[in-house]
Amino acid sequence: MSAMPLLTLAIWVPILAGALVLATGSDRNAALARTIALLGAIAGFVVTLPLAMSFDTTVAGMQFVESTPWITRYHVNYSLGIDGISLLLILLNSFTTILVVLAGWKVIENRVAQYLAAFLVMSGLMNGVFAATDALLFYVFFEATLIPMFIVIGVWGGPNRVYAAVKFFLYTLLGSLLMLVALLYLYRASGGSFSLADWRKLPLGLTPQILVFLAFLVAFAVKVPMWPVHTWLPDAHVLPIAPDASHALSGFMIALSLIAVVYIGLVALVQTDMKKLIAYSSISHMGFVTLGLFLFERLGVEGAVIQMISHGFISGAMFLCVGVMYDRMHSRQIADYGGVVNTMPIFASFLMLFAMANSGLPATSGFVGEFMVIMAATKVNFWIAFTAATTLIFGAAYTLWMYKRVIFGAVANPHVAELKDLEPREWIFLAVLAVAVLWMGVHPAPFNAVLEAPVADLLQHLSKSKLP
Repeated sequence: MSAMPLLTLAIWVPILAGALVLATGSDRNAALARTIALLGAIAGFVVTLPLAMSFDTTVAGMQFVESTPWITRYHVNYSLGIDGISLLLILLNSFTTILVVLAGWKVIENRVAQYLAAFLVMSGLMNGVFAATDALLFYVFFEATLIPMFIVIGVWGGPNRVYAAVKFFLYTLLGSLLMLVALLYLYRASGGSFSLADWRKLPLGLTPQILVFLAFLVAFAVKVPMWPVHTWLPDAHVLPIAPDASHALSGFMIALSLIAVVYIGLVALVQTDMKKLIAYSSISHMGFVTLGLFLFERLGVEGAVIQMISHGFISGAMFLCVGVMYDRMHSRQIADYGGVVNTMPIFASFLMLFAMANSGLPATSGFVGEFMVIMAATKVNFWIAFTAATTLIFGAAYTLWMYKRVIFGAVANPHVAELKDLEPREWIFLAVLAVAVLWMGVHPAPFNAVLEAPVADLLQHLSKSKLP
């Protein structure tokens, strides 16, 4: 039990900040809303720093544990705790929330308070997802993220935003109902416990394990397009609950991962919209995460988590770069650009770094996780490693082809000729992400140190059969 409820603060500080932002009301108080949102996002990140500074990398179990009875009749507890995997994702989530506020500082002009509040609340809820050690509490946080995300898509989305929001809600609701059925089954099978620690020790036959595994798989897979940095963290908790099913279905999961890596990479090659290209690129890169997890090798699992963290930096940076151009020209079509380097040289330099990282260039964060997964794959099967490695070729192809058409060459049209280079606000958030990408690429040792103990513990649990 930690002296201070650090995890509770990490969850509720951003949520309360979101409530304060929402209380500012209409757009007449937009400046106040932005100020409170930025201070709230910074405070939300600051309260997570003691987690990193006090974290014991030699301990495999949960740290900073908090537990308070919640619904005593059903043995539901407000139970929180983190391992090295959760720690990194909480830090990433809280850090990127600050960048989200800065990125939308001038871009969002309508319903400013509601927009910023939605992201702050979602940040707190995601920290809850990463920290919950009670299954029902996890489910509440996991489902609550639907609300702000639904609002963001439906209000500030594209031309088909209402349709997209309803579709997103229905798909995620279907997956969530399957997960709820699995949770209730495990609750009953464990004799009335929602503790994830108790479920790890619960003997289960192969068929129940497979059904539980598939229920969780559908619930998490539906959310892949929306939260590619966070999606597969819950799988790290599901794998020890159903270790035999995890091994039995590993071939299926590896096949899905390779399809994501190769096929989606080819789909990205034919995109004419920059945002869609980066979105497909995200799905392709996230195939490395599932591949690494289901290789059941230390290098693979550590590489999968590092890939998630790296992807948070790179994907966020690439989307922000597209946003910088869209704010100026109101177009995401590659054909509408050309010769941007002539009018925005500083921006072109940042985009070059992020494009190289997206292609897996050594000394950038994009190389580290993918290389670790490929090395782990060579221990299992050479052809799995060979197939996965093609993403480096495809990634370079679609990313650099986009960069060439958008950035290089003569100025394509008068609109490009009128472009202005980065504002100080844009320079700051791109520079911060650039430092993160380079730091993680050059010196990944601190990340590996945090992951070593929890990954070893995870693999130990996966090596033990739970068949009765």
